[in-house]
Amino acid sequence: LMYETGKGVTQDYKEAVKWHHLAAEQGDADAQLRLGFMYETGKGITQDYKEAVKWYHLAAEQGVADAQLSLGLMYNLGQGVTQNDKEAVKWIQLAADQGVALAQGRLGNMYYYGEGVTQDYIQAHVWFNLAAANEASKEWRNNATQARDAVAGKMTPEQIAEAQRLASEWRPK
Repeated sequence: LMYETGKGVTQDYKEAVKWHHLAAEQGDADAQLRLGFMYETGKGITQDYKEAVKWYHLAAEQGVADAQLSLGLMYNLGQGVTQNDKEAVKWIQLAADQGVALAQGRLGNMYYYGEGVTQDYIQAHVWFNLAAANEASKEWRNNATQARDAVAGKMTPEQIAEAQRLASEWRPK
C-alpha cells in the first residue's frame, strides 16, 4: 500500500503490484482486492479484466465488501467474464447488505430496471433510500435521493410507506 499510495516512499505501481501479489498469493483478502484493482485499472501492470475478476473473486469469497461490489460490477458490465446480471446482483447484494452505499445505489438501479431481478419499485426505493443515507459524497447522496424520489413518483402511497418501513428496519449484515 505504501508503494501504491506513495506514503513514505516514492509512488511505484509496479513495486506495489509485486508486494500485493506476494500477500495475495498467501490469502490476504485486502491484497487480493488491491491486486484486482491494479489489474482492472492497469496500474503498474497490463490491464487484464480476467485477472481482476480472479483476484476480486478471492477477496469477495472472504467477505470483503468492496471486492464483492467490484466483482458484481464486472459481471454487470461483462468485463473479464460473460455479462450476467443475476451473478452481478448476487455479489452487489452482498456488498449492499454490508452497508456499502455505492452497492446500495447500484442495487436500487437493478431493481428499478429489472436487471438480474424482477423489477420491484419498493426494493428500488429501499436501496436508493439506504444509499442516500449512507453515502458520504454529497454528489452521490444527491444522485441517490433523486433516484429515490423518481421511483417514488411511480409508486402508490402504500408502497412508499412499505419501502420506508423496510429501509428504517434495515441493519447491515
